[in-house]
Amino acid sequence: MLIILILAVGLLLTACGADDPAEEAVETDEDVVASASVVIDQASLLNATSEDGSWIVIIQQDLSVDEDIILVGEFTNNNELDRKIALYDQDDDRNLTDRYTLEAPSITVQSPSTRFQGGTFVGDVYVEAENFELIDFTLDGNLYFETEEAEETFSMDEDSTITGDIE
Repeated sequence: MLIILILAVGLLLTACGADDPAEEAVETDEDVVASASVVIDQASLLNATSEDGSWIVIIQQDLSVDEDIILVGEFTNNNELDRKIALYDQDDDRNLTDRYTLEAPSITVQSPSTRFQGGTFVGDVYVEAENFELIDFTLDGNLYFETEEAEETFSMDEDSTITGDIE
């Protein structure tokens, strides 16, 4: 009985591991599988961006889809609202080693506290939720805010660019 209890506690601790699976991938590969949505094609992308997805959507290759993407659901990371689209690979020291491009007609962001990081999206982005953020990211398209609150809480770092209009 003691052995079963020790194994159960070990599995529980393993499942609770990394704060940010994309950033902790080298140290905690098991957590990446358990808590991230890794995207390999259109079907896995549409599932990852649904309410059945997870807080982090990891895209590690260039990907083009022919459907509009809707990012829905409320997710948490470290007990805070958080949703991340990660379009990059990194090394053991968390240096970006590769950036990827996602192309679609559009993405509608309905998940609060969403950030796009480390790659490029080709298409238009419609933001309906608050606290949308671009980090080291290129948006090759237009950015539309559906509400005043969404626009007022938007931020982007100095390494991000938007090639189209912001409305």
